[in-house]
Amino acid sequence: MPGSFKYGVSTYSYVDDYGSVMTLEDAFDHIADTGATGIEILGEGQIEGYPNPSSQFIDRWFGLLDKYKLEPTNMCSWVDMRITLGRNLTVEEGAAELERDLRLAHQLGFKFLRPKFGVLSHDLIPEPQWEAYTERNLDLAHKLGVVICPEIHAPTPIKHEVVDGYINFIERTGTKNFGLMIDTGIFQDRPLTHWGSHQINDEARKHMEFLNGIAVNPEEFLDIAKYVVFIQAKFHDIDENLEDQNIPWKPVISAIKRSGYSGYLSSEYEGWRAPWRSIDQVRRQHVLLRKLEREFDEGKFA
Repeated sequence: MPGSFKYGVSTYSYVDDYGSVMTLEDAFDHIADTGATGIEILGEGQIEGYPNPSSQFIDRWFGLLDKYKLEPTNMCSWVDMRITLGRNLTVEEGAAELERDLRLAHQLGFKFLRPKFGVLSHDLIPEPQWEAYTERNLDLAHKLGVVICPEIHAPTPIKHEVVDGYINFIERTGTKNFGLMIDTGIFQDRPLTHWGSHQINDEARKHMEFLNGIAVNPEEFLDIAKYVVFIQAKFHDIDENLEDQNIPWKPVISAIKRSGYSGYLSSEYEGWRAPWRSIDQVRRQHVLLRKLEREFDEGKFA
């Protein structure tokens, strides 16, 4: 049976407004105003005093969760293997970074932790020690009730050695505390016009071909769905007619619904960073996604 989605928002959607014209409470307010129930954050970006927030921040955090009736979904973190230029971190150091963020995520009520591993290539092959320091933290993740979920993000497609490696890790360890996060930017099938605050020129496009979209077939989601624990609903531009200019949402929603996924779609706006534009764009996406889910449930998809 198809699952019913939960809807959330990543504060990364508001990245240029946050800290300048938007406070943490403003972000809560805008997220709740969409009708969403989940908040996703960047640990280093939204946790004051990261990685050791004060008791005052923690009290304020839980006060805001209660006031706006939101639940913490995913905390994004980094294991920076090149934080020192002379050498990579050791397995012990990498494991310690991951443990630190697992404990912080749990302290703030998050059920998912997305670690961004260091990469070796443009197609985001992770450095080889990710497996060792992740495995050292599986027992802790189980104890804390947190699922570690690295991100499948363009230009990495679904049919790729990165995804195979993560799935092999799940199968080998038998863990329930490691899964895949899918970034829907992998389904982008039309070029972007803006990257952050800048219009994309030919030079930038030449060096970052994935800006044109890697156009993963949404049907491939069904091949890995049982390993997917969280979805970042990446998007860049939805017009006034609620038509996305880059992501083919109808086949994407169809595949995700048919997979039985019933977790979060967490909006991650990454389009033109004009002031306040992100707020309107996130609202548009939530209207669009809910409309498509409703139409699917009513049997209106061809």
